[in-house]
Amino acid sequence: MREMLQFYIDGQWVDPVTANPFDVINPATEEVCGRISLGSEADVDKAVAAAVKATDSYAGTTREERMDLLKSILDVFKKRQDEVATAIMEEMGAPWGLAKHAQAPSGTQHIAAALKALENFQFEERHRTTSIVREPIGPCALITPWNWPINQVVVKVAPALAAGCTMVLKPSEIAPFNAMIFAEILDEAGVPAGVFNLVNGDGPTVGAALSRHPDIAMVSFTGSTRAGIAVAQNAAPSIKRVAQELGGKSANIILDDADLQKAVSKGAADCFENTGQSCDAPSRMLVPRDKINAAAEIAKATAEATVVGDPQAEGTQMGPLVSDQQWHKVQALIQAGIDEGATLVTGGTGRPEGLAKGYYVKPTVFSNVNNDMTIAREEIFGPVLSIIPYDDDDEAIRIANETPYGLSAYVSSANIERARMVASRLRTGMVHINGAPLDSQAPFGGYKQSGNGREWGPHGIEEFLELKSVYGFEPRKAG
Repeated sequence: MREMLQFYIDGQWVDPVTANPFDVINPATEEVCGRISLGSEADVDKAVAAAVKATDSYAGTTREERMDLLKSILDVFKKRQDEVATAIMEEMGAPWGLAKHAQAPSGTQHIAAALKALENFQFEERHRTTSIVREPIGPCALITPWNWPINQVVVKVAPALAAGCTMVLKPSEIAPFNAMIFAEILDEAGVPAGVFNLVNGDGPTVGAALSRHPDIAMVSFTGSTRAGIAVAQNAAPSIKRVAQELGGKSANIILDDADLQKAVSKGAADCFENTGQSCDAPSRMLVPRDKINAAAEIAKATAEATVVGDPQAEGTQMGPLVSDQQWHKVQALIQAGIDEGATLVTGGTGRPEGLAKGYYVKPTVFSNVNNDMTIAREEIFGPVLSIIPYDDDDEAIRIANETPYGLSAYVSSANIERARMVASRLRTGMVHINGAPLDSQAPFGGYKQSGNGREWGPHGIEEFLELKSVYGFEPRKAG
C-alpha cells in the first residue's frame, strides 16, 4: 500500500500544517490502496509563497534553459513511465493496456509537444515602432481531474514551464499518486525550488483556496462544468485569468454514405474506452433513420464483445468506474434512459455477470433516443451510448448543436467535402473527420459550457502568457 502523506513545496517534501490523512480506494477491489493527506488553506499559502518567491528568477530564464529543463524532465519521465502507469491502474481502475499504452505515455507526449512548440515560439514581434511582448503571467494554480490524470497534469505543467511560469498543482484526491510520482520526476530533473509545488486536497478546500488566492495570477482548471463555475466565481474578485476545459456531450454524426460497420463499431468502442470517463467521448451517435436498427445491432455486438474485468488481467478492455459515487450516478442515468422510453439494446443497470465486487458497469447501448432525453442531455461519464435517428444532414447538425456543451464532434462520410461542410457548421472546439486522431500541436478545448481555454502545443503555452505593448521601442525615423 502506498503512503505519501507529504506535499512538495519549495523543492522539498514537507508535512501538512495539520495532519488530515485520506484513504485512496482501488475501484477494482473497493479496498484502500494508499493514503495521502488533504491540505488546508495554510498549506496553500505556503505553496503559493514559494511560487511567488521563485517567479522573477524563473521568468528570467532563456528559451534554451527551459528547453533543456523540459528535455531533462522527458528523460526522467521515460524511465519511470511504467510506475506512473501502475499508479493509474491502481487508483482509477484503468486496464493495464490502457494505462501503459495510452494514459502514462500521454505525459511524454505533452512534454515533447511543449518542447516542439517552445523551439520556435514567438515571444516578441515588432509592429512599426512598437514591440509586442509575450511574458509569463506569474504564479499559476493548476487543478486537475482523475479520469486522464497524468495527461491533465502534464498538459498544464509542461506549457507553464515552457512559458516561464511558477505553479501550484492540486491533483484529484481520488487519483493522486501519479501526480506525486511526477513531482519526484520534476525534482530529479532539476526543476528549481519553488517553480513547481504540489498540495493534495479536495476542491472545496484546497481548490477554492487556490482559485481565490490574491497572489495567484491564473487558474487552469479541468473538470466538471459545475466545479468550473465555482472556480470562476472564486477567481472573479481578483480578476485573475481562468482557463477551463470542462464537460462534453459529443455528437458522432454518421452520414448516409459512410461505411456503417466501420463507423459504428469504432464509435461505440471509443465511447466505451476508459469506461466512458472521457470528456470528449462520442456518447451521442447520430445515424440516418432508416439505418438505426442496423447501427444498433453493430453497437450491440461491439458492446458485448468488450471484455470487462480486473485491470491487471490480460485482455481486459474496460475496467471499473472510478468510485462508488460515480457508479451510482451512472446507474441512475441508465435507469433514466429506461424510464424515459429509450430502447435498451444491451447492457443496463447492475454489475456485469461474474463481477460482484468493484465499481463495474455493463457497456450499455440505447437506441431510438431523442435529444430531449436525460441520457442525451447529461454528461454520463460512463460507458453508455445513445443512438439518435435523423432524417437529413441539416437535422443531424441541428441535433448535434442542441446541447449546452461544445467540446468535440465526430463526422464519418465517404465524401470528404461533405464531411468538411458538416464540420464547419458544428459549434465545437474540435471535430474528428473519419476517425482522425488528435494532433498534439493543435488546440484542445471547447465552446459554450465545455470551457474557454485551449491546451496542447503553442496554444497551450499562450494560455500562460500576458501581452505587453511597448510603444516607441524603435525610434521614429527622421523625416
